[in-house]
Amino acid sequence: MSVDAPVLPRRPLDTAEAVVSPPRPARGRRRRLPFSAWHLLLLPVAVVFLVPFVEMFLTSFTPAGEINKFPPAFFPSSLTTAGYEKLFAESDILLWLANTVIVSIVAIVSHLVLCSLAGYGFARLRFPGRDIGFLAVLATIMIPTQLLMIPTYVLFARVGLIDTLGAAIVPWLASAFGIFLMRQFFLSLPVELEEAGMIDGCTRVQVFFRIVLPLARPALATLAIFTLLGSWNDLVWPLIAINDAQAFTLQLGLTNFQGNRRTDWSLLMAGNVVATLPLIVFFLVAQKQFVATMTFSGLKG
Repeated sequence: MSVDAPVLPRRPLDTAEAVVSPPRPARGRRRRLPFSAWHLLLLPVAVVFLVPFVEMFLTSFTPAGEINKFPPAFFPSSLTTAGYEKLFAESDILLWLANTVIVSIVAIVSHLVLCSLAGYGFARLRFPGRDIGFLAVLATIMIPTQLLMIPTYVLFARVGLIDTLGAAIVPWLASAFGIFLMRQFFLSLPVELEEAGMIDGCTRVQVFFRIVLPLARPALATLAIFTLLGSWNDLVWPLIAINDAQAFTLQLGLTNFQGNRRTDWSLLMAGNVVATLPLIVFFLVAQKQFVATMTFSGLKG
């Protein structure tokens, strides 16, 4: 005959004991660097690309007697604004800069409007000959620009655009690359967003302006950067189509100004600084949007 052992009452666990798990043994924490390891590689590359711009900027403030010294000094012993004074006194650089700003603004606005509309049409709308038309647009990218200069010059001469600022503007109203870029970005967006907008009563035009375009800001910023770089630095076509000094763009004006005078490096570097600085500022402002488009990240969340 067995005798059962008395059952002792269990002590209720405290809430803290039931919830809090026993502490784990602390492990050695790795000290994380304040920067990525890629920076060790990218920093020297960035310095290599930055050196010519720094040298150009310093040369524009270097006295003429020190520029041709050998061996050349990277940092001048003294700074002078004589190059900028000559540039603004002996040239119409403000007029050239204003003309270039007009050309670039019109080119950017027209690219954003026309290329986005055409890209959306090729990406979403269904119509006869859509694929053939898109291939025809892409085929124009493979045509060398030099082959189109004579026909374009003849056409512009007949409509009276030669020797006017319009000759520099019209070729930059739209481009096949811009249409291709916007089409590829629109294809990366979920079509369900547009269908939801149409279910709520929006028309196709309202969907484009209220839903699609706000999501396409990275692509629009990238297209604006490419358009600004191309229209701002365009030299060959204005050199052919524009002979009137009042319609000179910045690159064309600096080229003619350099050809009419002996090589004054401080003056030329001052002109290059004026021509380059707006592009650098614009790219620094829009670089995040540029990177976002290159990765085709149309949505966040």
